[in-house]
Amino acid sequence: MADGANVTKTGGPLTVLLARAPRPRRLSGDPRLAAVAAAFTVAQLVLVRPGLGLGWDETVYVSQVSGHAPAAFFSAPRARGISLLVAPIASWSDSTVLLRVYLAVLSGLALYLGLRVWRAHLMPGVLALAGTLFASLWVTLFYGPEAMPNYWVAVGALACVGCFLRARVNTRDRAAWWGVFAGAALMGWMRPLDAVYAVLPLLVLSLRRPRLLAVPAAGLLAGVGEWVIEAYVSYGGLMQRLSEASRVQGGLGRHLAVLDQVRSLGGRTLCRPCTGPVPGPAVTLWWFALLPLAALGAVAAVRARRAMPVALPAACALTAAVPYLFLIGYAAPRFLLPAYALLALPVAHGLVHVVTVPARGAARALAVGLVVVGLAGHLAVQYVVLERTVHSAAAARTDWSRTATALHTLGVRPPCLLSGYEAVPIAFYTGCGSAQTAGHDARTTAAALTRAAHRTPFAVLTRPEGRPPAYARGWPVEPAGALHAYITPFVRQGR
Repeated sequence: MADGANVTKTGGPLTVLLARAPRPRRLSGDPRLAAVAAAFTVAQLVLVRPGLGLGWDETVYVSQVSGHAPAAFFSAPRARGISLLVAPIASWSDSTVLLRVYLAVLSGLALYLGLRVWRAHLMPGVLALAGTLFASLWVTLFYGPEAMPNYWVAVGALACVGCFLRARVNTRDRAAWWGVFAGAALMGWMRPLDAVYAVLPLLVLSLRRPRLLAVPAAGLLAGVGEWVIEAYVSYGGLMQRLSEASRVQGGLGRHLAVLDQVRSLGGRTLCRPCTGPVPGPAVTLWWFALLPLAALGAVAAVRARRAMPVALPAACALTAAVPYLFLIGYAAPRFLLPAYALLALPVAHGLVHVVTVPARGAARALAVGLVVVGLAGHLAVQYVVLERTVHSAAAARTDWSRTATALHTLGVRPPCLLSGYEAVPIAFYTGCGSAQTAGHDARTTAAALTRAAHRTPFAVLTRPEGRPPAYARGWPVEPAGALHAYITPFVRQGR
């Protein structure tokens, strides 16, 4: 796409949105970026429902700083960034609505800032389209207001790569240097290993420029520092924590999880084990179109002699996706959020190229029409999948809430302890602690739980067809929502 491309009447509204100036150097603000971020925030509040209860992983992160529930077991792969992010709300309020609103507003602001740093490299219309493409994905909308770290890695990657390009061009741009540091630190703070993979191309590109190499490296160290210190304090060292993290995730190694990720596109928030049919083409087409459109954008940028602002985010997207496509044996769509955020830039550039290259009015109108129809269909599919995902998540979380209410009625109230099936999230909803004798949270023994049963309200949860552990088989059993609760005898006797 030529730098001098002009807006024509035949282009219609989309061409006006994507209008380009001769050179993308202007640093003034653009209301389109603010509009995209604001629309993203509103869409989260309308479509994801602020009253949606906390999910399993959310209860783990929020419980670390919660003022109303004990901290749940914190496994080796997790980092404490998201817990600290929600602490201003979760430390004093148990309102899920307030927490969702807080995260929705914060995620919209973060998206705006992450896009804004790219104004020196890409035109506002391209950035607005890129932001719209990323923000309209069902997985982005679903996880924006969730207390989960993946979205924050994505916006951290956007900011870090964009500021890196600015600092590379102008070494006196102090704001850019701080942006590189802050973006890398945010990623490391949220998910240390994801941060390393995302900045690999930046580190390779900076090998001959020590200062440029030092800043993202320093940001990474600042972000992962707490995780590394905790590794030595609680796990016996960094290598031991990495080994334990690999075990918890099923053993990191050579795994082909591409098909697993495709299966998860239909709204499965966790695909483990990942079996079942692949969603239809209407749901998966956008995923397979990402690389061709990004390649088209890269080719157009090379021809315009502006390859780096398009090629570098594409390279970082690919390295960020590698562990979740080839090194892990299961899938969750949120894992690829950083890759989607970065790929949105070359994809938007490619779409702009499609609608502006045709010289004649009829050809351009046809190109614009095809892109508009394709985007409209894409948005419709994303909405349908999002609605299905929210409905499924709400049903599971409502069941946990009902079980918690039933346990309160049965006398299991804080301070209390739960074990067994889905004890972690239900314990949070009940205000109890949780403990297990098997699985990732095998921190205790049956003897220890038996002793605990004599001094605190304690219940073991099973499915209706399940059997309790040996130490609880003589306890009274009561229905608790969709589950059965084996409750320590002295609680049932009102003692």
